Order: sequence, then C-alpha cells, then structure tokens
Amino acid sequence: MAVLAALGLLVSACGTGGTGARDEGPADASSVAAAPPSPSPSPSDTPRAVDAVRLVKDDPQVSPTVKRGLKPCAADEYPVDVSYGKLTGGSADDIVINVLTCGDAVGLGAYVYRARGGRYENVFRTEDPPVYAEIDRGDLVVTKQVYEKGDSVANPSGEDVITYRWSGTAFTRAFSTRNQYSKAVGGAASAVPAPDVDN
Repeated sequence: MAVLAALGLLVSACGTGGTGARDEGPADASSVAAAPPSPSPSPSDTPRAVDAVRLVKDDPQVSPTVKRGLKPCAADEYPVDVSYGKLTGGSADDIVINVLTCGDAVGLGAYVYRARGGRYENVFRTEDPPVYAEIDRGDLVVTKQVYEKGDSVANPSGEDVITYRWSGTAFTRAFSTRNQYSKAVGGAASAVPAPDVDN
C-alpha cells in the first residue's frame, strides 16, 4: 500500500512540475527563428531603361537618312519601339530599337545594341524600309515588307521573315520564310521559302 502511494505521488509530481509540453503554453516569440524574407528581384531582372533616341542619334553606324527621319511626332514623343531581352548571351539585356515614320509607322531602320564596357555598341543594323525587328525566344527576327508594282504602302504583296542567331561575335542568318499575301478578299497568306536576302 505504501508503495502504491509513493508511486501516485511521483506521477502527480511529474504531471504538475511545469516541464511537460502541455504546461508550457505558446513559445516565447524571441526564441522562434524568424522566417527568411522572400527574395526580392535582383537588379539584373529589371532592364535599365535607356534613351533610345539619343542612342540612335549618337551612333555613327546609323545612316543620316534615318537620323533625319527621327523626329518627334507630337511634343516629345518619338516614333521608336524599344525591346529588352537576351540575344547575345551577355549578362545585361540587349536592346532592339526600331525607328518608324510618324504617319504610317513604316520601319525606317532596326538596330540591336549590346552592353559592353559600360556602354552600348551596335551589333546589328538593317535600313532597308519597311523593316521591323523583334526578339523571339532568344532569336532576332526581322520582317521586311515586299512590294510589287502597283502595291500601296498599306497593302504589300508579302513579307520576308528572317531569323538571325548570335554566333559569339555577330548575328548570322539562320533561316527565312516568305509570306505571300492573297489579293482575294479574305484570302490567307501562304508561306514559301524566301530567296536569299541580304541583311
């Protein structure tokens, strides 16, 4: 009987001694490790905007004809389209700039600039209007309108779509397609291999 009483006191002491998990309550906030902050975007994730107009006007590789045509359409709004993306494998984004006309948005010239040594250098240009360049999944895609006799500016006969890839030192032509537009109402363009076109 005495043994049972002693065991009862021992169990009772363990249950109320304040060392069990049920008696501790919520943990002290100071003893809980703070959750690591969610990562913020690195500076390289956000391209640094450039003055595209100044870049083109200061570039000796841009023809005087394109520079003369690069004028504001209204107030200080210039007809330039600018895209940032990876084309040449550098750590900084490359810049694709299209210079257009104000009235009908005809592409006068398309250029690619690559960051090097704290400045941008021209690594691609085409000034055979109407022309337009864009970035497509890491490739440079240049579209040139094709006009035949009697075509209006708004209705070309077709277009050449030329894909270029960076070789490590320059852009090289990978492949091209010519889309021939139907003259019939509601007709669809048909794609045929494009003839060899100089850039």
